[in-house]
Amino acid sequence: MSIEIHGADIYTAAEKNGSGINEILDFSSNINPLGIPDSVKSACINSIEYSNRYPDINSSELIRSIASVEKVPTSFIFASNGAAEAIYRIAFFLMPKKGLVTAPAFSEYESALKAVGADINYYNLGEEYEFKINDNILNHINNDTDIVFLCNPNNPTGQITDIKTTEKIIDKCMKSGATVVIDECFLDFVENKESLSSVRLMNKYDNLIVLKAFTKIYAIPGIRLGYCMSSKRDVINGLKSSGPPWNVSNIAQAAGIAALKEREYVSRTVSNVKEQRNYMISELNKLNIKAYNSNANYILFKIFNDVDLKEELLKKNILIRSCSNYKNFDRSYYRIAVKSKNENKLLIKALYEIREML
Repeated sequence: MSIEIHGADIYTAAEKNGSGINEILDFSSNINPLGIPDSVKSACINSIEYSNRYPDINSSELIRSIASVEKVPTSFIFASNGAAEAIYRIAFFLMPKKGLVTAPAFSEYESALKAVGADINYYNLGEEYEFKINDNILNHINNDTDIVFLCNPNNPTGQITDIKTTEKIIDKCMKSGATVVIDECFLDFVENKESLSSVRLMNKYDNLIVLKAFTKIYAIPGIRLGYCMSSKRDVINGLKSSGPPWNVSNIAQAAGIAALKEREYVSRTVSNVKEQRNYMISELNKLNIKAYNSNANYILFKIFNDVDLKEELLKKNILIRSCSNYKNFDRSYYRIAVKSKNENKLLIKALYEIREML
């Protein structure tokens, strides 16, 4: 029996309900509600013609496009088969003996560390601090720490770590000989992301790896495309050698090149997500639900009655993410994506229909 560690398992949900996949309204995965840009669809279709060739093993054109957008040298960039591949390659290249992760956080940090036999320490994100990282994380970093994984904004809490705190963490790790991996996969959904991103710190710190993905912001999780950046050439070379070649397909490379030109699409996304996120939080708080403020395209909330809300909503063909398998959370916590206006209204309507259970 498989254990669910992620959202987005619409296949199991549809089978359980006896429904078609398209009948499930999926709030469990945090994908851009605007959908795939038309230019990206066209690029994918056109690239099929070249599927009789091996992809560019170096993802050269894609990396040049990323470098232009991120304003970093091409030598800083490694393209990956989604962010998850990069996380595992980092672990298998560095082979850390002891890692630090926040609790809760994206499960693949912990899984990758366990895959290489590392011991894991946890920095618990407390509700009293609104699940935000603060300076006391520095007390959890010592000379035994080999690697620290941070997510900004954090998944599933949606909280941002300010750049001053981020730099303190990187600086402490630099002095103790630890690598810092900062996952910014959801930062594209945040206003003023440039002031919050740690990318510009790479010129100052060579122990920093920044992780990003096309998955969420361009709504292409099925294509699998991500990248990570480091100013340390040995790291980039090490990531290339720590897994199989041809890891990014022709279709994924074409999708990424087209997606990076979609500046206006990203701007519309940020505005749309902010508006709908505010609406959702407001509506959730009218119910017997504690909705936490978020900076991303998802919302963490807590219910106070002993009910399996995921199962109750699945009866209505609505899939949400239970957070009970996140470390430091129990079955009262859930996460929902911010989707389109009409879809969000359907979820709120469904919650009102079972209001007496909440």
